This record gives sequence, structure tokens and C-alpha cells, in this order.
Amino acid sequence: MFKNPSPTLVSFITAISAAVVFVLFQFLYNRFSGDVYSVLHYAVDFFVLLIIAYLSAYFIVKHFVRRRIKLIYKSIAKQKLTSLEKNNPEIYSDNINKVEKLVEQWADQNNREIETLRELEEYRRNYIGNVSHELMTPIFNIQGYIYTLLDGAVNDEEKKFYYLKRAATNVDRLENIVSKLEIISKLESGHIVLNIEIFDIKELVNEVLHDNEMLALRKSIILSFKPGSDHSYLVKADRENIRIVLNNFIQNSIKYGHKTGKTSIGIYDMETNVLVEITDNGIGIPEEHIRHVFDRFYRVDKGRSRAEGGSGLGLSIVKHIIEAHHQTINVRSTPGVGSTFGFTLEKA
Repeated sequence: MFKNPSPTLVSFITAISAAVVFVLFQFLYNRFSGDVYSVLHYAVDFFVLLIIAYLSAYFIVKHFVRRRIKLIYKSIAKQKLTSLEKNNPEIYSDNINKVEKLVEQWADQNNREIETLRELEEYRRNYIGNVSHELMTPIFNIQGYIYTLLDGAVNDEEKKFYYLKRAATNVDRLENIVSKLEIISKLESGHIVLNIEIFDIKELVNEVLHDNEMLALRKSIILSFKPGSDHSYLVKADRENIRIVLNNFIQNSIKYGHKTGKTSIGIYDMETNVLVEITDNGIGIPEEHIRHVFDRFYRVDKGRSRAEGGSGLGLSIVKHIIEAHHQTINVRSTPGVGSTFGFTLEKA
């Protein structure tokens, strides 16, 4: 009753308070001055003052305070009302009691939006810094090799070939970064049209495993299916984009896996979907890094990632590809034990 009082109740309480105070003051004054009045006199004064105070308070509350609160309510509610409320303007007249709650909701929503904007701004700053750093590294290297050649090394056949080869490597790295950024941009904007087809996911996994046999052989890493999870399933997806996903996961498991280790692939029936998991027994990922592994340019071990030739964009591209299929992607990992990356595909 008193938590969200109406204008009428506010006016009535104000009027009673004013009338009681006035009559009490009149009684005390008359008592000390020696004047004597009857109870009826005090009652008449009380009710007359009550009516005058009520009308005055109601006028002030309704035409000044309530009107301004109502304006605030309309301004806030304009973005929150349902279509039914928008089609019934008179709903405002009885909703003054909702103002406090609505203002709190509005403030909470604004605080969340401000916090989101701050996070996006922080992400933007980090992203620009990462892009600049990744691009400047090969640019500086190319610049250094070219200036070395111009300073006289071009006359030394052995040095010339070495510096040109190093410059070409950095050009390839620069091209790789730019092309991956372009792929991410197209995926985010929806400009890449997926070529959805039906294919056997196990057959595609076998192709990717064969493509990476030599890379695994250099580190004596065994590539294989998990026992009992090597069944064939037909899925509906963009085959070449899923090849990119599998390649990235398998190559990462080799790059960051231990020598003489193993990478296992599991394919599981999830009723309407198929789950594909790639598990290694490599270095693992600390818990605080797991939620960032799909961020652009994010590296758990920056020195080792660059040494392995990674751009920090592969997992971001993978995430966008899976999301473009309206499927899920996940990772779980234990440092020193290994990591498991998984994604789902629609079953055909």
C-alpha cells in the first residue's frame, strides 16, 4: 500500500497530516491563551482544513510532480513497451506505480550496455594493436633484408640468395595474415556463401590425416581414430570449409604436441548431429586462456606459436566457419595432459 502510493493516497496522507498538525497547534495555542472551543469547533476546523489540504496536495501532485514523473516514464517506456501497450496510450495513466521499477530496469540495462561497450572498446584496442604488431613484424624483416642488400650484400651471391629467401618467407607470412583477415571479415559479414553438400565425415577426416602424415612423422606423432569411434556418418556441410577446420585442429595438435605423442579423432552420433573431436596429449592450455583461444591473434604461448609459424588467426577462422553452419564448437584442456577440440555438424 505504502510502497508505491497513488496520487490520491499521497494527497490524502498529506492532508491528514497537515490537518492534524494545524488542529493540534490551534488546541495548544487556545489552551495557553485561555480561549475555550468546543470539540465540534475543532472537528469542523479539522474537516475544512482536511478538504482544503487534500485538494491543494492533489492538485500539486497531479499537475506538477505526477506530470513530470509521467513524462519520465513515457521517455523510458517508449523503448520497452509491447505492441499492445503502444496501441493503447491510456495505459500511461495508471502506470505511475511502475516508474520506480522501470527506472531500475532501465538503469540496469544501461549499465550492462555501457559495460558491453567498454569491453568492445577494449577488444578493439587490443585487436588494432595485435594487427599492427603482426603486420609490422614481417614488414620490418623485409625492410631489413632489402636495405642489407642495397648496402652491398647484393654483390655477394651467397648472401643475396639468403636475404632474398628470408624476405620471400616474410612476404608469404604477410600474405597469409592478410588473406586470413580477409576470410574472417567475409565470414563475419556473411559474404561467404557456404556450399552445403552431403558427404561422409569419416572419409574427409581420413583425407586430412593423410595430408598431414609427413608433418606428424617429423615429430613421431601417431594419427589415428579413437577405438570404437571411427564410424561413417553422412553430414550436411560445406566440405572444403570443414576440411579447413579439421586441418587446423590436427596441425595444431601436431605443432603443440609432444614428440612421440599421439593425436586421436573421434566421431560420435548425437541424434540429429554428429560430434567430431580431435584429442592430443600435448602441452595443454591453462584454464585462464581457454575462453580466449578462439580470439583473433590470441596465443597461449606467444614465443612458441611464432616459432611454429602460427598467425594466431586459425582458430578464429575455425570458430566462424562452424558458427556459419549454425553449429557449436568447444574446447577442454588440462595443462601437461592434452587438449580436446570438438565441433558438431548436422547429420544428413
